[in-house]
Amino acid sequence: MSTPHPIVDDAALGPLSRATSELTDGSVLTHDWYAGTTTVDGADVELMIEGTTPDEVTPLLPRLRDAVAHLGELRRIATGAVVTRFSTGEPEQHELDDAASDLRLEAVEATSGGTIVLHLIDGCGEHFPEGYWPAVHFGPDGAVEQVTVES
Repeated sequence: MSTPHPIVDDAALGPLSRATSELTDGSVLTHDWYAGTTTVDGADVELMIEGTTPDEVTPLLPRLRDAVAHLGELRRIATGAVVTRFSTGEPEQHELDDAASDLRLEAVEATSGGTIVLHLIDGCGEHFPEGYWPAVHFGPDGAVEQVTVES
């Protein structure tokens, strides 16, 4: 018997399956992306890759693999971008260092356009209201394209 949503098994990233959410009424919502997890510095980080079929997901795997391989560097760039975006002036080094320790990486998303999005959470609760988190979008060239706040 075939499954309605085949798993994409990647040697570096592990198994990625079609993302679903169970609603309070027991029904299941199927999302337009595949998801998995990886461990970074002892913590689980969610992987999200845009696509509804293995044929859509597979071409994005090299970009996601590269991002995961460079997460330490990307995370530091991302936390710095968040501070810079929400500062009224040039951020001081201690502000950049505080953000690097306070903003934790929760998810890495690969989009069909080649963008990598790092979703961060405020680990201390002092920078963003509950239910909101910063996301840093890296373009296909690796440069920060935008910083958003999501909910």
